[in-house]
Amino acid sequence: MKILFIGDVVGRPGRRAVGTLLPGLREQHQISVVIANGENSAGGSGITTETAAELFQAGVDIITTGDHLWDQKEVSNLLVHEPRFLRPLNYPPNTVGQGSTVFQVDGIPNVAVMNLQGRTFMPNLENPFWCAQAEAKRLREHARIIVVDFHAEATSEKIALARFLDGQVSAVIGTHTHVQTADEQVFPGGTAFLCDAGFTGPHESVLGREIEPIVKRFLTSQPQRFDVASNRILLQGALLNVDPDTGKALGIERVSVPLNAN
Repeated sequence: MKILFIGDVVGRPGRRAVGTLLPGLREQHQISVVIANGENSAGGSGITTETAAELFQAGVDIITTGDHLWDQKEVSNLLVHEPRFLRPLNYPPNTVGQGSTVFQVDGIPNVAVMNLQGRTFMPNLENPFWCAQAEAKRLREHARIIVVDFHAEATSEKIALARFLDGQVSAVIGTHTHVQTADEQVFPGGTAFLCDAGFTGPHESVLGREIEPIVKRFLTSQPQRFDVASNRILLQGALLNVDPDTGKALGIERVSVPLNAN
């Protein structure tokens, strides 16, 4: 069974890449489920009901988020009303929204998706390790296949969590840094791992933003406006091959596809 995980979608260019490239990728690889981190889809910061709808219409099945979850105030509508939309699981109890879901559709096995946020160099949420272990156990009652989006800064924290969950989930895919790593692998217990999926959007940039104002910020230490860039647009992420009977990963490969019509 093939599952596509799309790295952080940045602004209008990222949404355009998903809308243009995803239908062909689904057909080419016979993809059953598409998961995308959408927390930067609205102008490069946050997500709105409109940008989420655009991603769903393009063929994304589940949207995950991270530390930019609250950047757009209308995200509350998604958290309350959209069952395909996730926030990090390790927010305090009674936080609006959900940190995991089980995707159900006729003809394919159930796929559970869990969203977590790291704590190293990030806002201090609940411990993602304990949250993940308990939630994986609960989700296995409903789905053999479990995919985790771990939105974190530190590579050590991402690797440690994936090793901790090896054999308990199908895949742990890191997001947040916008730099695709080259460490894709399947651990001994059958959990696929990639430290960072990269980002979907303009790569003639600094992490999706225009180059000059960010360089100026480093030179002057003065505030600048960081607009989303526009050139060399790529769709990045990871393609998972999972055994539907056991939930164990059979393979993982990086995805980095150019949108030629820039």
